[in-house]
Amino acid sequence: MSIDRTGIKALLAPASIAIIGVSQDFNKLNGRVMKFLLEKGYRGEIYPVNPKYDEVGGRPCFADIEAVGAPVDLAIVTVPARGVADQLRACGRAGVRAAVVFSSGFGEMGPEGRALEDEVVAVARAAGIRLCGPNTLGLINAFDGAYATFSQYGMGPTSAGPVGFVTQSGAFGTAIAALARRRGIGLGYFVNTGNETDVSFADCMGHVLEDARIRVGAGYLEGVSDGAGFARVAAAAIDAGKPLVVTKVGRTGAGARAAASHTGSLAGADAVFEGVVRQFGAIRARNEEHMLDIVDAFATGSVPAGPGVAIVTQSGGAGVLMSDRAEEVGLTVPSLAPATVERLRAVLPAFAATGNPVDVTAQFIADPSMLRDSVVAVLDDPAVDVAVVWLQLMDGFVDRLATTFREIRDAVSKPFVVAWVAAPEAGLKALRELGIPAFRGGEPAVDAVAAMVDWGRARAAWAADAGARGAIALPAPSVPATGSALPTVEGARLLSEAGVPLAAVELATSAEEAVAAAERLGWPVVMKIESPDILHKTEVGGVAVGLADAAAVRAAYARLLDNARAGAREARISGVVVQAMGRGTVEMVIGVQDDPVFGPVVMAGFGGVLVEVLADVAFARAPVTPAQAGAMLDRLRGRALLDGVRGAPPVDRAALAELIAAVSRFAAANAGRLASLDLNPVLAGPDGAVAVDWLVLTASDAP
Repeated sequence: MSIDRTGIKALLAPASIAIIGVSQDFNKLNGRVMKFLLEKGYRGEIYPVNPKYDEVGGRPCFADIEAVGAPVDLAIVTVPARGVADQLRACGRAGVRAAVVFSSGFGEMGPEGRALEDEVVAVARAAGIRLCGPNTLGLINAFDGAYATFSQYGMGPTSAGPVGFVTQSGAFGTAIAALARRRGIGLGYFVNTGNETDVSFADCMGHVLEDARIRVGAGYLEGVSDGAGFARVAAAAIDAGKPLVVTKVGRTGAGARAAASHTGSLAGADAVFEGVVRQFGAIRARNEEHMLDIVDAFATGSVPAGPGVAIVTQSGGAGVLMSDRAEEVGLTVPSLAPATVERLRAVLPAFAATGNPVDVTAQFIADPSMLRDSVVAVLDDPAVDVAVVWLQLMDGFVDRLATTFREIRDAVSKPFVVAWVAAPEAGLKALRELGIPAFRGGEPAVDAVAAMVDWGRARAAWAADAGARGAIALPAPSVPATGSALPTVEGARLLSEAGVPLAAVELATSAEEAVAAAERLGWPVVMKIESPDILHKTEVGGVAVGLADAAAVRAAYARLLDNARAGAREARISGVVVQAMGRGTVEMVIGVQDDPVFGPVVMAGFGGVLVEVLADVAFARAPVTPAQAGAMLDRLRGRALLDGVRGAPPVDRAALAELIAAVSRFAAANAGRLASLDLNPVLAGPDGAVAVDWLVLTASDAP
């Protein structure tokens, strides 16, 4: 992972901490850090810095950071915004390696604050100081007792645990941390990145996930400033077998639009982020509660081997609800084997339901072995990979249920989770101590199981594709940075050299040249107006298809020129492109957009003239392997069309995936030169896939 390990380690695992602007009043925000460090047992050196005091918290207090006279890993700056730059200059002279700046009043406040922020960043960079913030409430490394924060979260018990949490929001991040504590989820790290002027979410999460004590990463994002870093961290996480669960707001916010490009019009910031998350095996949660459900499942339980879920309840209605939800999120609720049903009938009353879901009825309260034996039986079924057990209340039966669940845990090899509605706190505590994930209701439990199953599949696919990822070879960059659309024939040459299958084309500047081109290409042909000013040819009547003879070509040539001159009076006309007819049963769109955060991203979806209306597309960061391209196709809502409908043969998915991969390699090789690319339509059929129209828009300047 390409990060500044020394500076980030000094920030997140400091051996010494200086508090600049510290207060003797531990109730004040600039006094809380000292209070936390002393109370939480920080084992490193602590250096209070404030010329007003001789001592703080029983420690000598220094007039300035340079007076400390000892190595300082981390400086916590608590002075007003206008004094921050000077304090960082002094930190640079003292050899400080990292700083947390609590102060607000910077870029979040407008142009004046932005200028102040720019100065602070420049000072930190010149001094070689890694900067967290400004406008941050800091960080906690609970393993080492390093509490560089004034957050209210630090006031309560903050036991270290296997979850590392990085948040771009201070207040909302604190609320999430408090919810985690209430659930009994231990946060080994809590980091608020603030304005992210230097240290980013990716920098922090990268270090956190490298810690062997962390099993799960959790993040709250309002935006991504370092797309390459995010992808790198997500890849490292899945390589290490550590799930990365993120909640990102702004789902409906669109990114920059590029009217000339279908890909650009569909490449909203959230659509691209969603694609990258899926590509690199991260998990996206809808909100903070969903995130903590998933995090808790990974931190406490084990990943199911497959999607088959058995549901065991004391309520038939809850069973139906969970069955519906399971199928909605991609799980299966398999029929139980006859042998399993017989085992259930032997232990349950005659009026109990022994299908799947299994309703053990309220009788299990009198005889807990009914619940134990039922769960063990369904988990022994070969079609079942995980069980969800649903119950409610039971305040007077916590000890009995804890014993029952311990017996189940010790008797099975497959995972199970518990949905316990209105559970007594003692019951939830008992399950956590047993290492059994517990949820507040049926749907949260099913959603968490689905996330674990999805991640298990993603990790298996990621591992299987490792060789292909390592073998990706990019074609030589060759797109000229002209800031305009490439001529059709020039674009065809470049794409063909990159291995993208295209229908053959020739440019004709007269009707007779068009006839000669058609005879070389083979009848029938398509003709299209060629103009750098007409990017969407159908809108001006600039396309003629199914031309089967010379007379049709001559007539079409005249008609296309007339239509173009009428529909776009000022357009420059280069001639007419003559093209061999492509074949296929499904129209696709394959595109590329130079995303401002993630760089070149590739898009695949259902195309044609209704591409923006259908908006059935998937994105990934370029380059992708054929397997990753195939996964993009699997994410399309209309993916069943590729398997053939109403008697149509299935599409050659392998050929289509290879075309997508070739386009992505071309995009990655031309990063900074290629603004966008549309192949629309790509005709996919049983014999392969071929692009029959393309638009290559170049960037104005090379990188």
